[in-house]
Amino acid sequence: MSITTSPDPDLLVGRIFNSLNGAMELFTIYVGDQLGFYRLLHENGPVTSEQLSARSHTHERSTREWLEQQAVSGFIACDPNEPDGASRTYWLPDEYVELFCDPDSLRSVVPMAQILAGTVAPIAKLLQAYRETGGVPYADYGSDLHEGQARINRPQFVHLLARDWLGSMPDVIAKLESNQSARVADIGMGQGWSSIAIAKAYPNVHVDGFDLDEASVAAARINARNEGVDDRVTFEVRDAGDPSLAGRYDLALAIECIHDMSDPVSALQSMRRLVGNRGTVLIVDENVADAFTAPGDDVERLMYGFSVLHCLPVGLAEQPSVGTGTVIREGIMRKYAEEAGFRSVETLPVEHDTFRFYRMTA
Repeated sequence: MSITTSPDPDLLVGRIFNSLNGAMELFTIYVGDQLGFYRLLHENGPVTSEQLSARSHTHERSTREWLEQQAVSGFIACDPNEPDGASRTYWLPDEYVELFCDPDSLRSVVPMAQILAGTVAPIAKLLQAYRETGGVPYADYGSDLHEGQARINRPQFVHLLARDWLGSMPDVIAKLESNQSARVADIGMGQGWSSIAIAKAYPNVHVDGFDLDEASVAAARINARNEGVDDRVTFEVRDAGDPSLAGRYDLALAIECIHDMSDPVSALQSMRRLVGNRGTVLIVDENVADAFTAPGDDVERLMYGFSVLHCLPVGLAEQPSVGTGTVIREGIMRKYAEEAGFRSVETLPVEHDTFRFYRMTA
């Protein structure tokens, strides 16, 4: 047996302590986000705990403790010369408003807290699943999981999807920009921000989003209506493998969901049928290492964490399952594409820390 580094128990204890501290801080961010504290601090600061609790309809003593913790952690500011207790004032620094209050910012941090809360929500069911089937249904993770996921990806869809990601395929862009009405199928679209971003960028495009999670579809419909694109964007609780959909689309895309599926090959086969022989399939999934290495880098550690707690259990909930998990290496994706009947799989030249982009054609 060999390892790549010499074990140092003291370093590991320190690292795990820092992880505990970080987890605690993320959950306090979750509290502040869900109770509207950051928004109120931005709109009304500087404020005392009494003022913030009155405006948020929360318990003053609990609110004061949160304010003190946030100041100690360096997330918000206060005047240390003011007296302790309910009379001290706090505010959100201008430099941090984007991080805590702007849902379209690529530097937004609050979704990280929400997705963590959702990921660990069914922990008792997860432990039971490990002892039995290994599977936990997606619905058991609740709204924090699908809302957190949507909020994490939303800024990337707003700023990167239409021009940078799709822009790596000039022929596809030409079709979407043409005067003819192009059709796009968005598979596993969640709360719909990817579909909405495409519709906003390309006024002649019609997007159909398909997802099997009813709560996500309901939220997506509200988002499309609020963004003013519900005349060209539709969302359905529907299996994209429905034969009546075959050949209707110029582009079918699936973003960060193939690895969650119990039968990814069938899903890719369905997408191939959606676009026929002339369309394009775009798969966006995790940018992990080409081979297992231990210890791994930060991205690999993050992906394995999500896989243990969420993605693999979700993929195992429906049987039979290939049990992919979050760590879907390029070789695995290419194998699935080949089995699905694609004649060409191209890894697109898009630079991204956590996503890899595959263009597939029939």
